[in-house]
Amino acid sequence: MNEFYEKIPKDVLNELPIRSFEGDIFFVDNEKDFKKVLPVLKDAGILGFDTETRPAFKKGITYDVALLQLATSDKAFLFKLDKLRLPNQLINILEDKTVIKTGVAIRDDLKALQKLRKFTPGAFVELQTFSDKYKIEDNGLKNLSGNLLGFRISKSAKLTDWSKDVYTEAQLKYAATDAWVSYEIYLKLLSLNGNFKIIENGL
Repeated sequence: MNEFYEKIPKDVLNELPIRSFEGDIFFVDNEKDFKKVLPVLKDAGILGFDTETRPAFKKGITYDVALLQLATSDKAFLFKLDKLRLPNQLINILEDKTVIKTGVAIRDDLKALQKLRKFTPGAFVELQTFSDKYKIEDNGLKNLSGNLLGFRISKSAKLTDWSKDVYTEAQLKYAATDAWVSYEIYLKLLSLNGNFKIIENGL
């Protein structure tokens, strides 16, 4: 039987191994490459979802979302939105009610995307709400990953300037990992089917 914490203790989380996405990463910043990856996205029933925006260090300063990440178990697609914007066919996927998009704190991500183009989100699943149904109180991708998947994810590239045209391999892997982990957490929760036990904090 699977055992999970109601809320994973920090010392337990810190002892877990770090993992990152090990599949194929597709960096898409032009229409030609976008058309190549489109069939895979259309055929995916579930996609991990995340976005990245250039961090702002001054009050009142905001930036447009720079990167949209969608991932399956072995493929991650990173869309450079300051080059692509939001093409109609990508909008179609975001609105598609037959393709589940799952992530953490997706409300803010969707608001940022809707500043680029208006669309009606379809079949988005907020993992923080979804995990509540299993009596898991963890918030944030890092804690949910540790509790449900048994590994940590690195957040060292979080403050990357995502508006740059070129990313390092570590930055690409970071962006891919966030979307992939959302995908894996969703599948893990779906697979439990009541076969789990919650370890209550303090017990």
